[in-house]
This record gives sequence, C-alpha cells and structure tokens, in this order.
Amino acid sequence: MLLEREPLKSRYRDILLYRLTYVSEGLRVKGYLAVPAAASALSPYPGLIYCRGGIRKVGMVRKRRIMSMARRGYCVFAPFYRGNEGGEGREDFGGEDRYDVCHAITLVRSLPEVKRGPVPLIGFSRGAMMALLAAKQCPDAGPVVVWGGVSDLFHTYEERVDLRRMLKRVVGHPRKQSEAYEERSPVYWLERISVPVMIVHGTADSQVGVAQARKLAEGLERAGKDYAMELYEGLDHRFPKEEDEKALDAVFGWITGKLAQAEQA
Repeated sequence: MLLEREPLKSRYRDILLYRLTYVSEGLRVKGYLAVPAAASALSPYPGLIYCRGGIRKVGMVRKRRIMSMARRGYCVFAPFYRGNEGGEGREDFGGEDRYDVCHAITLVRSLPEVKRGPVPLIGFSRGAMMALLAAKQCPDAGPVVVWGGVSDLFHTYEERVDLRRMLKRVVGHPRKQSEAYEERSPVYWLERISVPVMIVHGTADSQVGVAQARKLAEGLERAGKDYAMELYEGLDHRFPKEEDEKALDAVFGWITGKLAQAEQA
C-alpha cells in the first residue's frame, strides 16, 4: 500500500512529520503523517485517521492540526483525498473517494510504529461523512468523532446556498440524484454503524448548522447506538485556540477510553 514516505520539517521536536503516498483503488493518493518521536516497532502508539473537510484546496489538511493531535500520543494520518497535492484521480465528496479513507486505515495499520487494533477516526465538517462511511464499510475502523460534521447532505444543500453549484457539479441535484445524497448522508443508514460515535459541535456554527448534530444524535439514539455529544455554546465552525485545545482533550480522552474498552472486550 505504501509507495513513498518523505520526511518533512516539523515544528515540534517530539513529533516527526512525513508526506506519504499510498495506493487507493489503483490511484496514487497523498497525505500527512504525524508520529510521536518516541514511537517505534518496539514501542508502538495507537493509530488515528483525520478526515479533513472542504474540497480540493478549501479545507486542506493543516500540519499544525495533526501534530497537535499526535502530541496526545497517537500516530495521526490525514489523507488529502484523491486528486489533491499531486495525487491522482478526482475527489467526489464522499463518492468513490471514500475508499481513500478505507485504504488509509489499512495503510496506518501496516506502519511499524502503530499499535495493533482498531483505528479511530476524527471527521471534521465534510470529513464526518468520510469517517462514518469508513465506519460503515471498513472492518478495522474504530470509534468515530464527528466534529462540526455534515450528517445530512440534503440539509447542507438547503442551508449552504454558496455550495449548491459545487454540489450540483460533483454530486448532482438533490431531487434528480437523491440516491447519491442519501449514500453520503449518515442519518439514513445509522443502523449500519457499529462503532461508538462522539459528536462535537459549536451551537453558533455558521457553516454546518448545529441542527445536523442534533439530527445525528437523535438518529443514533433511536438506533440504540453508543454515542456521546458535546455542544460548545456560542462557538462557530472552527473553535478559538483555547477552546479548541480543551475540545481536543475531551475528544482524545473519549477515544482512549473507547479503545481501552475494546481491548478488554
């Protein structure tokens, strides 16, 4: 799966940073890997996938973001998705590019410094769809964090007039291509999610309304799924630094707890 591992300059002494190239459905796809310097084959750390939001250059992976996650004791891989930063193919917002996340899970599990076991995912914004699609399809996916996440693409089409042109071009019109919208909308297939889910959302989110978080929580509740939700009062799509770090602490505390439960099961 792994074709190339290119070392990059890291802003932290205790974190190593790489650009990886791997194969997804025959395409060369790229992404960033942030690894604690102490991680090795003899002392492996748990792996984690960060699913970025946006599309193409909008919402591209930020190095500082994944290094901050890695400093919490995880080997973090963030795929760019196909067609980005020199990768082959063309991303399609939760269509065929969902396989880039599934293959990323396999890739992470093969790395020598990664501990064996399920691989948790954090999906931000559009990345929430990608993370939950992976949880539905990939047997090695671990618990999923949905952060400011899209759970109903029909809802996104209605609330984000500025995205309609892109959505019609990439996914189609919600009335004419309703099946494509349902396939990308987790609220329509929550019975097929078997891993724990944590929902993180700002109540003043101007890009993905908090109603999507509540709708996802209600669906998980009806389906009898293991989930938690933390709403951050007055916060927008991206949290200020201090609140963001506190939210990350809560997220990683939850992930670590769920992985420990899975080990004991």
